[in-house]
Parts: sequence; C-alpha cells; structure tokens
Amino acid sequence: MQTDGADGGTFHGVPSLLLTTRGRRSGKLRRTALMYGRDGDTYLLVASNGGAAKHPAWYLNLTADPAVEIQVGAERITGRARTATAEERVRLWPVMTKVFPTYARYEQETEREIPVIVIERID
Repeated sequence: MQTDGADGGTFHGVPSLLLTTRGRRSGKLRRTALMYGRDGDTYLLVASNGGAAKHPAWYLNLTADPAVEIQVGAERITGRARTATAEERVRLWPVMTKVFPTYARYEQETEREIPVIVIERID
C-alpha cells in the first residue's frame, strides 16, 4: 500500500529516500530508493552500485541532467545534484561510511572511485 512516505524512510535501519531523475536516453522519469546522509542543508548519496565496476544508471542520469526530486518521508524536495569535488569527498566520504559502513568495503572491491553526490535544495 502506498503511504506517500508516512511509512518507511529506512532500509535495514539506514535512512533512505526516493530519488527521481530523468533517463538520459529515454527522457522518462526514473525513481530509485537510496540510502542518504546529511551535510548541513544538503543531502548526500553514494553511487556505489554495490561495488560494481560501473556507475549505477541513476548516477549517469543525474550527470546528464542534474535536476532531481527527492522524497524524504512525506516531504518532496526539488534539487540540483552534483558530484562532490575531490576536496569535498575527502570530508564527505567518512560521513557516508558512518551512515553505511559497507561503502568502505565496496570501495575496496572496485577500481573506480565511488562518487559522493551532493543534492542542494532549489525550492
């Protein structure tokens, strides 16, 4: 049953949100449930793809079109997503590995640097 965010909001005890991106090839809206962290007023995501060699499709979509919507609980937020700079990532990666420690293992299992995504509210 759909509860418009009244139920849920965690995945295995980790805060989660719904990210809506526009498909880079199809142009269709795509929704993905993801774990998140916070840094002040911004929301943080990790494009881990479970430690796979390739970036997840949702990350490729937001790099093509950074206009996103996130739903945190019942709140819907319009935002702009971007990959954290190298300097930001140094600070933000530990924030996200504290949220979900398995990210550290994923990074060891892949040769790519796993991106940290910053979503800034534009409401």
